[in-house]
Amino acid sequence: MSNYRKLVLVLIAVTAASSAVAQSLTSWVDANCDDCTARMADSTGVYVLEKGEESLIGRAWLAQHATQSIDIQYFIWSSDNIGTLAAEMLLSAAERGVAVRVLVDDVLVDADDRTLLLLSAHPKVQIRIYNPKISVGVGFWQRIKNAVTGFREINQRMHDKTAIFDGVAGITGGRNMADEYFDYDHEYNFRDRDVLLLGHAVSDMTENFEEFWNSDLAVPVERLLSDELTRLSPLDAMRRSEELHAYAADPANFEFGVREAIDATPDFFPHLLQTLVWADVSFLSDRPGKNSGSAGLGGGGESTYHLIDAVRNARESVLIQSPYLILPEGGIELLRELTNKGVRVRISTNSLASTDNIPAFSGYQRQREDILKAGVEIYEFMPEPNSHAQLVERYDRISHYAPVFGLHAKSMVIDGNMVFIGTFNLDPRSANLNTEVGMLARDHELARQVTESIETDMLPGNSWPTTLDFNPDFTVSRTKRLRTWINRLFPLDPIL
Repeated sequence: MSNYRKLVLVLIAVTAASSAVAQSLTSWVDANCDDCTARMADSTGVYVLEKGEESLIGRAWLAQHATQSIDIQYFIWSSDNIGTLAAEMLLSAAERGVAVRVLVDDVLVDADDRTLLLLSAHPKVQIRIYNPKISVGVGFWQRIKNAVTGFREINQRMHDKTAIFDGVAGITGGRNMADEYFDYDHEYNFRDRDVLLLGHAVSDMTENFEEFWNSDLAVPVERLLSDELTRLSPLDAMRRSEELHAYAADPANFEFGVREAIDATPDFFPHLLQTLVWADVSFLSDRPGKNSGSAGLGGGGESTYHLIDAVRNARESVLIQSPYLILPEGGIELLRELTNKGVRVRISTNSLASTDNIPAFSGYQRQREDILKAGVEIYEFMPEPNSHAQLVERYDRISHYAPVFGLHAKSMVIDGNMVFIGTFNLDPRSANLNTEVGMLARDHELARQVTESIETDMLPGNSWPTTLDFNPDFTVSRTKRLRTWINRLFPLDPIL
């Protein structure tokens, strides 16, 4: 009998021994909300997750209380504190008998091959890698060949970020699985936004996940790492499991206040259910591969078409928040048409001081004057905004380091009654290359909440209002300005 077969049999025994009867999420919702189940049949409950802490707690509590399935789809899964804790929570769920499926894009998986295999060895865990051309299971020379012979192919990435629990609750938005997306990093954190969905739209999320999971682009790690697989033993898997559980139990790795908040979540969730905004929600998504590829680095996608259509039909106002602002072909013209019709267009984006992506900023810098001349109002986020204290209010240890903040939220409000929250950046990569997802809803209350949040980020003290006569580029070092200038010399816009 092979080591891998023995490993599976041992883990099946562990799973059976650790499984326990628990109240399903559906039953929990029934017990805590009189009319939620009836509403979920044809409507969607929405709760906007503005802070990293509440988004982390929401994921953790749902993972701990799922009884049937957890489906996870991410662009980035780091092996840092948050990424490791997330892996431990999924493993714990699998040990309770929950079926766990994880689909991660190939580019930014920084877990080593052995760890991926040891996690996927559990009989209740499956891990697949999307479009594995340059990282997992790919040697150096094959990577070079792929880059030379398939430039569009390696640039087509899965930027989706979804987490689905028991097919009932789902979370989507800007956050990846890494410290900086949950206000946990000592040096640099993202001002981000997610949304918790309950009900009808989660069915569409599940359908989209199944389409990606079953596509030829999603490859099981066992197939990619077959040689490494033969060197694993049951003892290796047991040791890795013990390491993960020990890591999560160590207070040095998991802020006590956060664990305390997760434990108190059953008291918070009933209140959350009562404050859900029930709306007709569309879940926007692309197909695996984005488009046929016949247009090279162009081609658009389903999410692109839906969002362009929504913007084009604006009558009064368009409010956008995007960390990267490089308008695709025709974008400046579309915004100029809107402002000429009297539509007020405002965009909240990163400054050179707050951005984590100098190549992307260089693309924006080339367009900035033309965007302003089109009548668009631009607000560039400060690296140390006045809202800093609210963003890290519970993390004393993190707050002590006064980390820099940069925007990562991708949201839009149109005419004060339509709102989008998702993964789509206002750039050519999201428009043409990366698959994207998001929630599009028509609801005044949701639009009010998101408008208030974005407008807070645009206030003096949080952002600089940028005009034809003023921009805050001078606030950074000469070195950073020089790096940005050098990036402007290269024709990179189609892949930014």
